[in-house]
Amino acid sequence: MKKVIIAALTAFILNGCGIYKPYTRPEVTTDNLFGSTIQIADTTTAGNLHWQKVFTDTGLQRLIRTGLENNTDLRVARLRITQAEASLKAAKLSYFPTVSLNPQATAGSFDGSKVSPTYQLSVGASWEADIFGTLTNVKRQQKAALEQSEAYRQAVQTSLIADIANSYYTLLMLDRQMEITVQTATAWEENVRTMRALKQAGQTHEAAVAQAEANKLSATASVIDLKRQITEVEKALCVTLGETPHAITRGKIENQSLPEKLSVGIPLQLLSNRPDVMSAEASLKQAFYAVNEARSYFYPSFTLSGSVGWTNSAGTVIANPGALLWQAFGSLTQPIFNQGKNKARLKIAKAQQEEALLVFRQTLLSAGAEVNNALTLCLSAQEKNDVYEKQIKMLESATHSIKLLMRHGSATYLEVLTAQQTLLQAQLLQTANRFDEIQGIINLYRALGGGRE
Repeated sequence: MKKVIIAALTAFILNGCGIYKPYTRPEVTTDNLFGSTIQIADTTTAGNLHWQKVFTDTGLQRLIRTGLENNTDLRVARLRITQAEASLKAAKLSYFPTVSLNPQATAGSFDGSKVSPTYQLSVGASWEADIFGTLTNVKRQQKAALEQSEAYRQAVQTSLIADIANSYYTLLMLDRQMEITVQTATAWEENVRTMRALKQAGQTHEAAVAQAEANKLSATASVIDLKRQITEVEKALCVTLGETPHAITRGKIENQSLPEKLSVGIPLQLLSNRPDVMSAEASLKQAFYAVNEARSYFYPSFTLSGSVGWTNSAGTVIANPGALLWQAFGSLTQPIFNQGKNKARLKIAKAQQEEALLVFRQTLLSAGAEVNNALTLCLSAQEKNDVYEKQIKMLESATHSIKLLMRHGSATYLEVLTAQQTLLQAQLLQTANRFDEIQGIINLYRALGGGRE
């Protein structure tokens, strides 16, 4: 009967204080997280695709593999996982007794007598019984810390893949802009020659010639700026790859093929896919178990200790060179004067838990907004692609018609140059819009937590 009462009281205490209670995810609202304009379905999201299926350019794939192998930030993130694994292992080992070897030897003489050596060789052990969950909650904190380190590694890897892809496609965009701008500069040179000829024929004035030359110089300056931007992006990309600066071998933006239909899945999937959300929840877990640990300090700690060994000193008799020595004892420590300190520790832990909960919910909201923005950018650019395609076809047709009219004398060469300039400007806008579409796909891949292996 006595044992039953003790067991019942123990269960009541443990359930009442909640020191063994495991973490459960707090209620979070994911309804309308992506916005009311986005169609959602419980399907495979873009974040679940392997990066090789999203970024199919062979040159880009080679760069991503190099970055995954050499990038310093990613290597640091992997080392953090190693540290977290070691900390978790140390926390698990706390359940086992502490064993120590304690050899001692002395030599002494009294009033000139013969030197008397004494020795003692013993092995000691100490074990703390985890009755009130202190060790258990520390272990659970370390496990959550390991989850956070793994989420951090995933976040770094996702960002790395997205950054490499973004830099690569930026180079492709700049290459295309360079090509169009060089054509524009060439057209303005033709325009300058035409304006000079017209001036000599008395059909225009010096101001028109100066304006044409100014436009040509502006195009030339744009070429110089584009060269500088290409060099800067190449250098930045090399740093990301962990390599010294060098030219990047690449394709053309008009030849790129990326997934056209990307599903965002359901908002709830962000909880298991998005690394910053996972990290925020891992931080919440640590705070939860820190509160449990703080509660456990209000209860006593129970420790069992003992030692066994050999000695040649048995009280005042120094005769037996191999006497067995052993001892065992237990201690129950109940805090008395630490009540104020323990209350402060618990109050701090609860405040940190509340803070971690707010951060977790805000992180989830931010993740939903990023998914919305990335998908909106991608869809908007795809819609404008059709507009630019039609515009360029019309401008190409207009340029061709004006050239035919010039041959028959009903249009001037200046009109032809103007039509060509309008066409080149539209092509620049089309290139920028194509890059916006690609960037939208990259941002969506990052927002959905892509990059997992």
